[in-house]
Amino acid sequence: MGNADYVYPSKENAHHVAVPPPQPFFKSLKYNLKETFFPDDPLRQFKNQPTFKKFILGLQYLLPIFEWAPRYSFQFLKADVIAGITIASLAIPQGISYAKLANLPPILGLYSSFIPPLVYAMLGSSKDLAVGTVAVASLLISSMLGKEVNATENPQLYLHLAFTATFFAGVFQASLGLLRLGFIVDFLSHATIVGFMGGAATVVCLQQLKGILGLHHFTHSTDIISVMRSIFTQTNKWRWESTVLGCCFLFFLLTTRYFSKKKPKFFWISAMAPLTSVILGSILVYLTHAERHGVEVIGQLKKGLNPPSVADLVLESPHLTAAIKTGIITGVIALAEGIAVGRSFAMFKNYHIDGNKEMIAFGLMNIAGSCTSCYLTTGPFSRTAVNFNAGCKTGMSNVVMAVAVMITLLFLTPLFHYTPLVVLSAIIMAAMLGLIDYEAAIHLWKVDKFDFLVCMGAYIGVVFVNIEVGLVVAVSFSLLRVLLFVARPRTILLGNIPNSEIYRNIEQYPNANSIPGILILEIDAPIYFANSSYLRERISRWVDEEEERLRSSGEFTLQYVILNMGGVGNIDTSGISMLAEIKNVFERRALKLVLANPGAEVTKKLDKSKFMENIGQEWIYLTVGEAVEACNFMLHTYKPDPKKEESEPWNNV
Repeated sequence: MGNADYVYPSKENAHHVAVPPPQPFFKSLKYNLKETFFPDDPLRQFKNQPTFKKFILGLQYLLPIFEWAPRYSFQFLKADVIAGITIASLAIPQGISYAKLANLPPILGLYSSFIPPLVYAMLGSSKDLAVGTVAVASLLISSMLGKEVNATENPQLYLHLAFTATFFAGVFQASLGLLRLGFIVDFLSHATIVGFMGGAATVVCLQQLKGILGLHHFTHSTDIISVMRSIFTQTNKWRWESTVLGCCFLFFLLTTRYFSKKKPKFFWISAMAPLTSVILGSILVYLTHAERHGVEVIGQLKKGLNPPSVADLVLESPHLTAAIKTGIITGVIALAEGIAVGRSFAMFKNYHIDGNKEMIAFGLMNIAGSCTSCYLTTGPFSRTAVNFNAGCKTGMSNVVMAVAVMITLLFLTPLFHYTPLVVLSAIIMAAMLGLIDYEAAIHLWKVDKFDFLVCMGAYIGVVFVNIEVGLVVAVSFSLLRVLLFVARPRTILLGNIPNSEIYRNIEQYPNANSIPGILILEIDAPIYFANSSYLRERISRWVDEEEERLRSSGEFTLQYVILNMGGVGNIDTSGISMLAEIKNVFERRALKLVLANPGAEVTKKLDKSKFMENIGQEWIYLTVGEAVEACNFMLHTYKPDPKKEESEPWNNV
């Protein structure tokens, strides 16, 4: 069998792979559960603290307001008041607009900018997040609940279902946080969110063409084909007054946003533009009586604070299932957006937000909102960006915004009577155009083509079918990628960097040299039942290709196959069986299997399964360099047979 029969003699300076000491089952289980559900170790801060200090820390952990409130200063108050008033000027017109998008009474947009921000100010850990309604969730509610109940024919039931969906969204969000299941949201990858948000923004913009063109009847479908058909079959009903007014205000909003981007010091111009549009539009309609010429207006808004809505929750059939489904889907989207926005702005100020605490805060915020005539809220990017640029210091800016909205609800709602709906459509379109992040899509194409496909799959699904299908397509692509990573791990051919003992990927380092008679492979993933068959076939192909290369070049025959296990974080029984099968096949082919750099978990399982005893401790090395040195010693001490018999094909073994 050639050199593979010989054993490399041990040296005093040889390093042996150590088997980790056995751990009690319950200790190991406790460690694994902690790593799964408590990776941030939230109880670490309580260690070695006196009882009273633990109580204070616990109170601050549950209610973050007690963490920043004792240190609150007048300077912070001035900054938060300015930021709060600024975001209120954006929240009021946006809230009204998004409520209309959800086919809900416009006043709900103001209600939803009053109670939820107060709740988040007490429970949220982000200093910058500005709470409010968002267009994507509003469109989802309109689309999903609209299939169950017609908002025009039965507005009261539709309204109650919106409250119920918000309640279940809150319950779902809070449950994820309490059960430490926040990692579920991570299945919405960055590429998924870019595609989904871009598609949803496109759909929202298309829906606003109804208001821009002054149409009274419009399709309830959200796909681009249905929308285009609805628009171009009603060309005789287009209102030029609405179109001119809408285009003028859209141009104004986009111009102010462009100017604010170019001159960040003037961020307030873009922030004030929606409210300015509402004021100018209302004055224009009032003076010209445009409502008599086909320009629709909001009409009467009810004065007063949020009425209770606990009794309005629909907790019985036949509509309960639709409310739960809508709540869960919108809740996940709202979580993904809110946490992503919060983390993005926390990075700029170098502080950390706890994802699970944020989920609890969002959940309780929406549960409270559903009981006080609010619909789904989260942390929208546009409002948070304005809050950040305005210089907010703490969550008090949300309180200031809520107070401003409260004053509006109590005294100023009659002023919105003449606000034209076309202005609200322009506000929504201007906000949505900023969510179509084509630069991020281009970046995905340059960096990772599969991520780009995930992004475009989500976008196309949303735009050409509907939002739910787009979301399913996006998540399915993301899960498919995870499965491909697990089921088709990379195996890499390693070579020696000249004048060193370093072994690296030959494709990455073309100057790396292969070692005569030795094939060095690296497995770059855990070995599980899902990929063990693939790895067996892939390793066999590497061996066949190497033997063919050596045979054609007349070099040394292949004697040793070294598997670098450094990237193998774990292995299951199927993986161990695969290694044992490879070892047996190699022996029949006059080859020797050598392992290098197995990790603690892998070594422990190989030892318990008796595989280490089967392969021999002398064929397991701490580094690839030591394994190569041992194999080279064998090759140079015992001359290989240049006429090695052709081994039997792998597939016939």
